[in-house]
Amino acid sequence: MESKYIIDFRNVNIFQGSHLILKEVTLQIEPGEWVYFIGKVGSGKTSLIRAIHGELPVEEGYANVAGFDLVTMKTKYISRMRRKMGVVFQDFQLLHDRPVYDNLSFVLRATGWRDKKLINEQIIKVLEAVELKRKAMDMPHQLSGGEQQRIAIARALLNNPELIIADEPTGNLDSETATDIMKILLEIHRREGPAVIMVTHNQTILKNYPARTLRCDRGQLTPVENSNEIDFNEW
Repeated sequence: MESKYIIDFRNVNIFQGSHLILKEVTLQIEPGEWVYFIGKVGSGKTSLIRAIHGELPVEEGYANVAGFDLVTMKTKYISRMRRKMGVVFQDFQLLHDRPVYDNLSFVLRATGWRDKKLINEQIIKVLEAVELKRKAMDMPHQLSGGEQQRIAIARALLNNPELIIADEPTGNLDSETATDIMKILLEIHRREGPAVIMVTHNQTILKNYPARTLRCDRGQLTPVENSNEIDFNEW
């Protein structure tokens, strides 16, 4: 059964081993939509993202991501599905033994790119998108936290993804730098049109850049009508 959604979960139970983390998850995200996931530490946000990314198996319910049926999909197709996604991590996860350019080249080659000219063009394109073309030959340790996160965003864009998953992308940044990162993500979203899932604990971001918000809590995923009413200090 084909789905019109980039993510279509219906009555999905998500497990870590034998432990049920989230039950009867129903989630539909439109192509090009921006959605926030919120919830306390240990509430299931990471498990949900890992299921979407194909890291946790989905064995119950209906689960379709970017046209791939997670329940019936063979393991060999997971890498093909992931080429339609880009992931931005809170802790950047750059390779510190090589410059920015080689970090990006490594990802392209690992996902099947072979033509050196096309690889170079794609690297320049994504670095320009995050306004860091001049940093191509810098080592990660020479970059500020904000610059490292921009490179992480550039890496997520390499395969022209239909979906970007941003897992606490501003969590390790000061408020000014966090705002800069949000503006870059929003501009990419406006210009390129991928769907975006952003996990965040930042109430200022939710207030200043509102979008549909879903909350993991007590083993369930539920819509949030007004994120301003949530007491984030409890988390």
